Amino acid sequence: MTPSTPPAPEPLGPLLARLRRARGRSQQALAAELCAASGVPTLSRHEVSRWERQLRVPGGFWLGWLAVVLATPVELLADAAGHARHARRALPAAPGRPPAGGMTPRAGLRPRGPERLRPPRHATRPARRRSRPDRPA
Repeated sequence: MTPSTPPAPEPLGPLLARLRRARGRSQQALAAELCAASGVPTLSRHEVSRWERQLRVPGGFWLGWLAVVLATPVELLADAAGHARHARRALPAAPGRPPAGGMTPRAGLRPRGPERLRPPRHATRPARRRSRPDRPA
C-alpha cells in the first residue's frame, strides 16, 4: 500500500469567492464589511476582486479580518495564502506582467548601474558661478 499525499488546500481565490457567495455577499459588500470591521476605510471591491482572481494575495492583517467577517478559521485562510504565495514564486512571470513579489521600474525612471546610457543633465553642465558681494571675484 502506498502512502497517500494529503490533498492540496483549495486555492485562496476560489476559497474566498466561495465563502463570500455562501454568505450572499457581493464583492462590494464584503469590502464594506472589511472596512467597517478593521477601521481601514481604503479597501475597495477591486482589491477583493484581485484576491479572488489570485492576482494578489492578502497579507496577515487582511487575512485576520477576512476570517472574522467570513466566520472562517484564520488557519484555513493562512494555509491557502501560504500555498498561493509559494505557487506565485514558483511560476515564471506571464508576458506583460511583473514578476511575483518584485517591483518593476516605472516609466520615466532612469536605469541605475552600468546600463545607464548617459550621465544626468546636471553632471554635464558647467558649475554656475555665484558672485558673492562679500568676497572679491
